[in-house]
Amino acid sequence: MNRPAVHAASGTRLGAADPGRDGPADLRLVGPALAAYGAAALAVGAPGWWTVAGVALCALGGIALLLRRGGGNGRVVAARSRGGGTACAAVLLCAAAGAASAGLHGAEVRRGPLPALAQRHTPVTVEATVTSDPRLLRARVRGPRPVPASVVLDADVTRVTPPGGPDTKVRTPVLVIASPATPDWRRLLPSTRLRMTGSLAPPRNTGEPYAGVLRVTTGPPRITGPPTALQRTAGELRAGLRTATDGLPPDARALLPGLVVGDTSRIPADLHDAFRATDLTHLLAVSGSNLTLVLMLLIGPPGKALKAERGGLAPRLGIPLRATALLGGTLTLAFVVVCRPDPSVLRAAACGLITLLAIGTGRRRSLLPALAAAVLLLVLYDPWLARSYGFLLSVLATGALLTLAPRWSASLQGRGVPPRLAEVLAAAAAAQAVCAPVVAVFAARVSLVAVPCNLLAELAVAPATVLGFAALATAPVAAPVARLLAECAGWPAGWIASVARAGAALPGAEVQWPGGWLGGLLLAAVTGLLVAWVKRVRHRGWLAGACTVLLLLAVVRPAPLTRLVTGWPPPDWVFAMCDVGQGDATVLAAGRDTAVVVDAGPDPEPVDRCLRELGVSRVPLVVLTHFHADHVAGLPGVLRGRAVGAIQTTSLRDPADQAAFVRRTAAAAGVPVVVAGAGERRRTGPLDWRVLWPDATRPGAAPEGPNDASVTLLVRVAGGTTLLLLGDLEPPAQRGLLRAHPDLAGVDVLKVAHHGSAHQDPGLLNRARPRLALVSAGADNTYGHPSPRTVGALRAGGAVVLSTDRHGSIAVRGSGRELRAVPAREPGAGPGP
Repeated sequence: MNRPAVHAASGTRLGAADPGRDGPADLRLVGPALAAYGAAALAVGAPGWWTVAGVALCALGGIALLLRRGGGNGRVVAARSRGGGTACAAVLLCAAAGAASAGLHGAEVRRGPLPALAQRHTPVTVEATVTSDPRLLRARVRGPRPVPASVVLDADVTRVTPPGGPDTKVRTPVLVIASPATPDWRRLLPSTRLRMTGSLAPPRNTGEPYAGVLRVTTGPPRITGPPTALQRTAGELRAGLRTATDGLPPDARALLPGLVVGDTSRIPADLHDAFRATDLTHLLAVSGSNLTLVLMLLIGPPGKALKAERGGLAPRLGIPLRATALLGGTLTLAFVVVCRPDPSVLRAAACGLITLLAIGTGRRRSLLPALAAAVLLLVLYDPWLARSYGFLLSVLATGALLTLAPRWSASLQGRGVPPRLAEVLAAAAAAQAVCAPVVAVFAARVSLVAVPCNLLAELAVAPATVLGFAALATAPVAAPVARLLAECAGWPAGWIASVARAGAALPGAEVQWPGGWLGGLLLAAVTGLLVAWVKRVRHRGWLAGACTVLLLLAVVRPAPLTRLVTGWPPPDWVFAMCDVGQGDATVLAAGRDTAVVVDAGPDPEPVDRCLRELGVSRVPLVVLTHFHADHVAGLPGVLRGRAVGAIQTTSLRDPADQAAFVRRTAAAAGVPVVVAGAGERRRTGPLDWRVLWPDATRPGAAPEGPNDASVTLLVRVAGGTTLLLLGDLEPPAQRGLLRAHPDLAGVDVLKVAHHGSAHQDPGLLNRARPRLALVSAGADNTYGHPSPRTVGALRAGGAVVLSTDRHGSIAVRGSGRELRAVPAREPGAGPGP
């Protein structure tokens, strides 16, 4: 065929359509898939009669439309009308199917005695079958003590025995929580049968796929049945990959199993936080892209799959197209076996099969209905997926790559962007545009570095994944070869980790955004308006450059520009109270980029971010007033990237585990730890301070607990400002402080003790009589901090009271009559009295 002649004869600017090219998108399955998805999301966990009513209405409506389509009293119905009626009937029937499946799964969770036992928090003994990999939940800080890390796993209870009650056979899903102190819990494989004793509790939220939460009170797991041969094989392969990566650098060693098979057991908290801040967490979960890379290696680019010049290993090995497709299906099944057939892996396999379909047909128009069909089948199989943010993000990202990315790529190429760069840039931007609103729903943030970080990481994803799979396959038969392949894969894996860490370290890596569905809808509207504006505006090089510069400034946030735009921190600040949630972290200015830090808060990220905003890179001394977790758990954030001279602590090492944590962290950073003593005086730059408490030498002054052992400082600044930092002193210690220092009176700034709790000594407040009283408390904390009674007493004494839960971080500037508090959320706050 003479194609140029055909195009010329067509009379159109673009010529006749090439049969091998993509046609218009086939949207017939999109409506039914969305209907099933939405109905399942609404029905799962809903009351049974609501679900029955919804299923009945949708089913009757669909059947009525089908009957109407077949009737008509001899009249001929137009083809378009018939098609529209069929489409509406399909949507209604799929909605009924989705709701019915969700109702049945919800009834399965609520059936039997276990939900009632969970509501009564009953101790039980159960026999169960493990249905997921164990997952390690990192320790969190709530108040003075950290919530310990836990191992969680999904299980189906097959028999339950309450105290004094009969054994009951059931089939009920539960979430099991066990202590990570016993390594055996982390080595369990799916399909292992266990006997456990523990306390039942109801799930935290309605609509979860569990009848209850079983907190195991026994030690190691009591195994009553081994895992299946299939799961043992998968476990051995995964263990072989971990063994092959043992000799790699820490980041590559932790990351490579996650990239290949979704094994995140080695990833430390700080690296996981970096991936979250840069929106790279999709690389840590098993996704269709993993399988896509392997299939592309076998068959080559999808666009050439039907052509004689198709790429990949298959044509070079002489494998025909149909056999190649069969081999690809076999690889998909092997992928599911190795990565475990739970819903997330099944979702990944479905996405991989979509790519396999593209490779087999070479037509993009078949991908969208395939995606819709995969969503429909998976939601009907497991309706709990309809409430999974991970599933939603996966579907949205795949849909964006199939619909938006090709158009945006063509638009970029039309503006002079090289084709390959246009493709990857359009793919990253499209995925971010549709996924960012969903991330804002549950994370209340927007990453400004997601697109560039994804572009940079994408350079290394393919080699790391392919080499990682090769190491996985060779580990059982040739361990030295597997170690060599893992070492090669470690280089690109290390690159990805470096991209995540570097991106997360930027001051403007992420910005806060309203959470919940209203916040998500707002971000979706803003994104839509921005895309529409970009499409309408004519291409101007200077405009693109200006937008790029503005984005860079927003991400880098140079301190002078930040101060100019926000007014915080003020250039002459002398004291700052960082907003670190329910905890304490305060900063005393000691020079150009130098400061003394008092306490570190409950989490490394907020205090690190605050110090970066303040421009602090040198810390001659960190004072940890006492060892409660909400004051010391953030210490790694203070040490991160800064020159720290010493860490000073109280003499009472209680709680002992947190005191040991401080010493381990300091030793790892090479920073000495010293103990504060009453009467000790220090000076650095414009700061001069004296340790007032604890004073164990005075009769009756020995601290009774960690709070009363808080290091208390009286600080004088060269300009004349005085500050009293009370830590978490309770009233007995406050009275002891007042007896030991009767001359203590009239300070400018008071760091209110114990987050502004109601337990304050009126005598000390009256004697201190501060002009500014600052409270560090977390928003919506459950302790009622700061107490209205304490705030009222301070205001009655003439103090201006500010708290981080309402004002964010707070800086103090000036002295004497010019003393001012400048809150981050309320620039230009009024002066003190």
